[in-house]
Amino acid sequence: MQDLLYFSQQLINGLTIGSAYALIAIGYTMVYGIIGMINFAHGEIYMIGAYTALIAITGLTALGIAWLPLVLVVALVCAILVSSSMGWAVERVAYRPVRGRHRLIPLISAIGMSIFLQNYMHLAQGSRNVGFPILIEGGFNFGSDGAFQMSLSYMQITIFVTTLICMTVLSTFISRSRTGRACRAVSQDLGMANLLGIDTNRIISATFIIGAALAAVAGLLLGMYYGSVDPLFGFIAGLKAFTAAVLGGIGSIPGAMLGGLILGIAESMTSGYLSGEYKDVISFSLLILILLFKPTGLLGKPEVEKI
Repeated sequence: MQDLLYFSQQLINGLTIGSAYALIAIGYTMVYGIIGMINFAHGEIYMIGAYTALIAITGLTALGIAWLPLVLVVALVCAILVSSSMGWAVERVAYRPVRGRHRLIPLISAIGMSIFLQNYMHLAQGSRNVGFPILIEGGFNFGSDGAFQMSLSYMQITIFVTTLICMTVLSTFISRSRTGRACRAVSQDLGMANLLGIDTNRIISATFIIGAALAAVAGLLLGMYYGSVDPLFGFIAGLKAFTAAVLGGIGSIPGAMLGGLILGIAESMTSGYLSGEYKDVISFSLLILILLFKPTGLLGKPEVEKI
C-alpha cells in the first residue's frame, strides 16, 4: 500500500509539472507549425510573465487588496497582456525581418533575443531569486498517520484545472474560429494562403501572441508552485518545453500536450526512485531516443515536400 501511495504521489507531481511544460510547449509547436522556425526566446517570455504576475500581486498587496480571486485574476490578466505584447514584439523585431532567409539566420536572431531578454531582466529586477507568494495553500492527504501520506494540494488541482481549460479553449479556437481555420491554412501552405487573401502576417503575429499568453499562464502557475523566480527562470523551463514539443511531435498541438505530460512524469519518477540529479539526464535521453527511432515525434507527421 505504501509503495502504491508513493508511486501515486510521484505521478501527481509529474502531471503537475508536465501540465505546465505542455502550456509552454504549445508556443514552440504553434510557431514551428506556422513558419517552420523555433522561437528560442519563448522561455524568456514565460519568465517575463512570471515576473509580471509577481509585480501585480505585490502591487495589489501594497494597496491592501487581499481578496484571492481578484488578486489572481488581475495578476493573470497583467501577465497575459505583457507577455502577449512581448511575443508580438519578438515576432516583429526578431523574426519578420529575417523570414524567408536561410534557417540559421532566424535561429541566431531568436537566440540573440533570448540573451537580450535575460540580461534585461537582470538589470531591471536583479540577479537574485525573488520570493513568489504562495497564495493557494492546503490540500488533501491520503494514507494512515505515522506512515507515508500522499498529498494532493489545492495548487496542484489549480494547475490541472487551468491547463485543462486552456487546452480546451485553444482546441476549440483552432478548430472552429475563423482565425483558427486561417492558422491551419497558413500552416499547410503559407504561400497559397496568402494568394487566397489571408493576411499571413496577422496570422503569424496571432500565433506568437497566443503562445505567449499560454506561457504567461504557466509562469503564474509555476511561480506560485515553486515559490520563487529569477532571470534564468525561463531558460531551463524553455529547454524542457522545447524537448516536450519535439518529443510529442513538433508542429502538433496534441503532441505538445502529450510530450509535456510524458516529460513531467519521467522527471518525477526519476527524482522519486533514483535521484533528482538524474532527472535532466533522463529527460534529454528520452529526446535522443525519440530523435533516433522516431524523428517526427510521437504524434508528428513526416514533412511532405511540395513540388
